[in-house]
Amino acid sequence: MADTEFNLTPTIIGSMPHRDPAAACRLISRYLTELPAWPQLPQRSPREFMTAQYAEGFPGIKITDEDVSVDRQAGWEHELEAIYGAYIISDTEKYGISPEAAAGFQTFLEIHPPSPRGVKGQVEGPVSWGLSVKDESGGLLIYDDVLAEAAAKLLCLKIAWQEKQLRNISPRTVIFLDEPALTAYGSAYLPLSKERIQQMLTEVLQEVKGLKGVHCCGNTDWTLLTDTIVDIISFDAYNYGGSLSLYPKEINQFLARGGAVAWGIAPNTDKLAESETVASLQDRLEETMAPFTRHGINFRQLLRQGLITPSCGMAYMSEDGAEKTLQLMVELTTRMRSRYL
Repeated sequence: MADTEFNLTPTIIGSMPHRDPAAACRLISRYLTELPAWPQLPQRSPREFMTAQYAEGFPGIKITDEDVSVDRQAGWEHELEAIYGAYIISDTEKYGISPEAAAGFQTFLEIHPPSPRGVKGQVEGPVSWGLSVKDESGGLLIYDDVLAEAAAKLLCLKIAWQEKQLRNISPRTVIFLDEPALTAYGSAYLPLSKERIQQMLTEVLQEVKGLKGVHCCGNTDWTLLTDTIVDIISFDAYNYGGSLSLYPKEINQFLARGGAVAWGIAPNTDKLAESETVASLQDRLEETMAPFTRHGINFRQLLRQGLITPSCGMAYMSEDGAEKTLQLMVELTTRMRSRYL
């Protein structure tokens, strides 16, 4: 993998429908030989839902099957100091992800494709995590400066721990921040300024030693990302194909500086996966890319600096449906490479 020249390499956003982590990892190893990713398995346990999965180690954290919250009880300050101390000296061991919270990660370290060109991991981004956790008074963590800063440090430690483990599979790591909450930018649900959101993203992205990606599964102001240090913008090209093309100048500049786009062109429901073919997805992808070429962006550059992914996670598909989506992605990559690259 040379920089961000992926040539439409297929990979996943993260979640899979399996309860058996070995089965999920075997499927990933079969199809995603170039850029495999460890599977999140929320059907296995509520602890594997995104917010809970990355909450371990946060001061005063309470994780239940229903939600994740923070309670600042006596001694809370010592836990807070411990996070900052670990961050300063890069001591990640206490702040990794346990097998209870990520069985797929632990299994992936043992079951993965041999000698892949890269390896992908993921964490929930600081905006979405901060909007999903409440404090003891019911306030959202993101609006408490002390808690929000501690959350950023925790996510940085999770990233550093992940990359250290994943480099045993490949020295070329790719880490995505999953930020579904960015779809609410500009609404009452997310009344933060553009500068504040970018600051939060950048603080965490700076921790990534490999390639840095952000995934958002809907419409947003994509300059939230193009104006940051992100290397890969991942979006739902299947359902929101036109959203990125509203920013041709910014995407052109993003590609010119070496950025890549992860085209979420494969469906993530059983019904849609069954209805699509490789030819129909190729038509949909080329149609999604066409507005960029009309604005002077080279088509082959889009392919070279592109990945293929599902539109979002696959947790709510059947196992057969998820395999169908992986198969469609791999065959689409092969077809596009053969024809254009």
